[in-house]
Amino acid sequence: MDLPETGLATAVARAAHWDRRYSKAGAQGVSWYQAEPRVSLELIERSQVPAGAGAIDVGGGASVLVDRLVERGFSDLTVLDVSEVALREARERLGATAPVTWLQQDVLEFTPSRRFDLWHDRAVFHFLADPTDRDRYGEVLRSAVAPGGLVLIATFAEDGPEKCSGLPVVRYSADALARALGDGFAVTDTRREEHVTPGGVVQPFTWLAARRLG
Repeated sequence: MDLPETGLATAVARAAHWDRRYSKAGAQGVSWYQAEPRVSLELIERSQVPAGAGAIDVGGGASVLVDRLVERGFSDLTVLDVSEVALREARERLGATAPVTWLQQDVLEFTPSRRFDLWHDRAVFHFLADPTDRDRYGEVLRSAVAPGGLVLIATFAEDGPEKCSGLPVVRYSADALARALGDGFAVTDTRREEHVTPGGVVQPFTWLAARRLG
């Protein structure tokens, strides 16, 4: 696991950064864009998450995962992202009647008012280069995930990029990601994904699925 220098220090700076990225590249031009969130859906289905589950996509932005879950009958969805530009794209795409709560907020400043059965994070956690930020993320996750709930986290793999969107990242093996998640979770699955960016660059990802104990 690599430990780079700290990235953007404040929620305001992070929001401005990601708004610029989405505004410049467009929702389908950012490096993490996927036309189909294949691994996310496979892990959700393999873990038998019911359509009535409360699910939150952390850093979901303009991702189409929420679209695919709506298509599968999910009716209690929350998308949290620091970028208003990204969320606007998704809101306009799904329309006002979609069963989705949109939260424009930094995950490190998020105070959950409820518990979720599914916590999904593809490519947020690896940007937390500061140990204090990782600790805070863990606190938020634990306060948000119900006992028995599923946590899905994807980060750059050990042979993945050292930076993304101009920011340093922390790269993880499956074991390192499980250690970062900490006690109180039982790992149920791990995956390696070789994501191909819109520009044709291969980015290896590590996926971890874990159940909250208790």
